[in-house]
Amino acid sequence: MTTLTATDAPMLANYVLGNWHAPSDGDPRILRNAATGAPVAALGAHDLDFGAIRHYGRSTGGPELRSLTFHQRATILRNLGKYLAERKEELYAISTATGATRGDSWIDIEGGIGVLMVYASKARRELPDATVYIDGPTEPQSRDGSFLATHIGTSRHGIALQINAFNFPCWGMLEKFAPAFLAGVPSVVKPASPTAYLTEALVRQMVESELLPAGSIQLVCGGLGDLFDRLDGQDSVAFTGSAATAAMLRKHPTVIENAVRFTAEADSLNCAILGAEAEPGSPVFNAYIAEVVGEMTTKAGQKCTAIRRILVPEGRKDAVTDALVAALGQVKAGDPGDSETKLGALAGLDQRAEVRAAVEQLSAAATPVFDSLDLGDVDTENGAFMSPTLLTATDSRAEAVHQVEAFGPVSTIVGYGSVDEAVELAALGRGSLVASVFTPDAGEGACLAVGIAPHHGRVLVVDDATIKTHTPHGSPLPGLVHGGPGRAGGGEELGGMRAVKHHLQITAVQGSPAALTAVTGEYQTGAPRSTDKGHPFRLHFEDLEVGDSVVTEPRTITIDDIERFADLTGDTFYAHMDEEAAKASPIFEGRVAHGYFVVSAAAGLFVDPDPGPVLANYGLDHLRFAKPTYPGDTLTVTLTCKRKSLRPGAGYGEVAWDTQVVNQNGEVAAAYDVLTMVATRPVEGGDESG
Repeated sequence: MTTLTATDAPMLANYVLGNWHAPSDGDPRILRNAATGAPVAALGAHDLDFGAIRHYGRSTGGPELRSLTFHQRATILRNLGKYLAERKEELYAISTATGATRGDSWIDIEGGIGVLMVYASKARRELPDATVYIDGPTEPQSRDGSFLATHIGTSRHGIALQINAFNFPCWGMLEKFAPAFLAGVPSVVKPASPTAYLTEALVRQMVESELLPAGSIQLVCGGLGDLFDRLDGQDSVAFTGSAATAAMLRKHPTVIENAVRFTAEADSLNCAILGAEAEPGSPVFNAYIAEVVGEMTTKAGQKCTAIRRILVPEGRKDAVTDALVAALGQVKAGDPGDSETKLGALAGLDQRAEVRAAVEQLSAAATPVFDSLDLGDVDTENGAFMSPTLLTATDSRAEAVHQVEAFGPVSTIVGYGSVDEAVELAALGRGSLVASVFTPDAGEGACLAVGIAPHHGRVLVVDDATIKTHTPHGSPLPGLVHGGPGRAGGGEELGGMRAVKHHLQITAVQGSPAALTAVTGEYQTGAPRSTDKGHPFRLHFEDLEVGDSVVTEPRTITIDDIERFADLTGDTFYAHMDEEAAKASPIFEGRVAHGYFVVSAAAGLFVDPDPGPVLANYGLDHLRFAKPTYPGDTLTVTLTCKRKSLRPGAGYGEVAWDTQVVNQNGEVAAAYDVLTMVATRPVEGGDESG
């Protein structure tokens, strides 16, 4: 191999304690371009104080983040995503050195930025504009409602230590950072050495944005020293890498003794199952072939979600083999900087050696049927290029086929005889991140999906309707679980609010309605209400307080009301129109008012009709009709400000109103939340942008 010098390779720095720290020169490790072998960066020794790093995250980053509401953190994430998107080409230019093509880098760079944007959006919709998260409904603890309980989520007072793999140096970091940041927990990032230069470039952009609170992110390009020894029960570890390394880290004495939260997203032998109903040449069959080829070649197969086992009916093995061999032969491999290239290089020569060794192990139980793609005019001595390698299992249940992972462009065809056997073979992977099912038959798809679900974190079912719209087999999505049981690690690295809650402490709090209202910032039924400000619909957003309320005048419901509503809407359901039929029902005592009339009549009672701060009603939540309303019943409404959420810069905020519709006997006829947009106070000069 050609010897290359490293005199010009820049030394990677660590971002800790609020500053960049260059390591000592010493005898640095040279990080090389995966496609050419040329030096890219140098990883030197460092003498970091990991006690100070952890303390800085906990004492500076933690309080800074916890002082912000979920919505404020979400706004920062959104703005950070926009900032990074404007500078993505700088990252693309660096990413080529990892061996990634433009398409590969898109997944890593823009996919990572997309995670920030999705979490920001989900937080606005699913989390309160507060520092306390309410986890589930209130639980009554006494018959009279004077003693309640609820579960709250609060930010843990530790650090989120993330240890990442080499294959996604941007996305892998951002997918862990986003939920921790939203939860109000600072991150310490440890990238994998071979591609740490790309993570360092990304963190530099994040720091330069000046959007992140001090201490919310720190970067260590190198070993973690004694940091593991310093962790306690407020800290968490999120690891991505091999199952063997994950198992070793789980056994660390500090992790065990202090019950440190540990999440692993490990390698797994994911499968794609072709259903027996998918005929060769059919749209679903062709989509299956394209999916397998795409998963073998994207990121040169260096994905923890890549398809390693190609499960096909025994009678389809030849057809699948022929189709895959033909398709793989058309893949353009070579220079990752060439826009036409679909298969770039592995992360380095050491990685290629590991993949080749794994193929040797697989060859004891499977026969190679394709491994000689023309790699183009590239340096295969210094560049870590490798042909896609397709094997076919000689024994469908051979242990190597289901346990040896070649972390590169390698996959094995495995035949099955029945749906039950396909499920059994999928389970031999001992836990996987994802599996795909390709079949035009919904019944077959359901049997396979339900059968393999206990062994997988995600199952993708593709039929004729989703051929053009489904996301790729190997693409984790922020709103869906990314993790899996058993060998796959047992964690949920993504998954919307599941991932955020991993960094929160969920605590049961018991007390009076007033106490829980004070704790949660959300009105609890039975807490004191204020009616001394007049009608709350006359109050601007800033002037409204949780608990502000109005009790309406009563209204008596008549038969004429019911019949006019039926005539207006066309809703002539028998319970509203036929006395005898209604009485025959086991539910009603006679004709009843429409539930939606009760809601409409309630609005007529509490709405203040003149123009004012309330701009619009945009929906109802949690509507329940608790008691039938009969002709002659008299209804009164109590409307109470339940929670508030400001829309910065929009000129209004969102307000939810607890609404209780009560009859003359004090019984609740209907209960729901009314959702409104309430204007902020005009600022001086007439600008109402808020």
